[in-house]
Amino acid sequence: MNTAAVTGIGMTSQRTRTRMVERLREQGIRDTRVLHAMGLVPRHIFIEQALANRAYDDTALPLGFGQTISQPYVVARMIEILMAGRELGKTLEIGAGCGYQAAILGVLSKHVFAVERVAPLLARARDNLKQLKLSHIRLKHADGNLGLPEAAPFDTIILAAAAADVPQTLLAQLAKGGRLVMPLGSAEQVISLVERTEGGFVETRFDAVRFVPLLPGVE
Repeated sequence: MNTAAVTGIGMTSQRTRTRMVERLREQGIRDTRVLHAMGLVPRHIFIEQALANRAYDDTALPLGFGQTISQPYVVARMIEILMAGRELGKTLEIGAGCGYQAAILGVLSKHVFAVERVAPLLARARDNLKQLKLSHIRLKHADGNLGLPEAAPFDTIILAAAAADVPQTLLAQLAKGGRLVMPLGSAEQVISLVERTEGGFVETRFDAVRFVPLLPGVE
């Protein structure tokens, strides 16, 4: 990945990014692979320039179109849950947004597919990822509820939007031994991990979170 042209200065510098990683470690993120990826990807290029000085704060930031870029801790936490004791393998992201989480996934896996329902956001994600030369991440304008059946099955599926139930279409696209993580719930949401075992699907619930809802269709 090429970060030379997007290093940044001041509040967007590598030093600021390093402080973010140290904060993530203090918050309980232990997987060194995840911490390395979080430190490598320049979050400031994925948000509006006016918000650049907040790029490495531990907070979600607006992207427009009713969408947000997730806070760094939640991105790191969900990916760490997915990677516990394994590699990501072939990965599907639902809700690419501006491409930030896809970039983190792209550092950790050579096979990443990401779908986004809002066309202008997808175009922004494509431009952002091009800056980092992450050409192995494949983006598609599509309804995330439907997944990406033409590329299934996936070892890993991660959702950046919440639903009251795990979409059955996504479970059907999960490989045996695969893992899916998503914010589950409506008024109250938690991180939910679903693993596909020989005996069926096993769910484990983790931290409380707050995400935008998983919406149908495309714009």
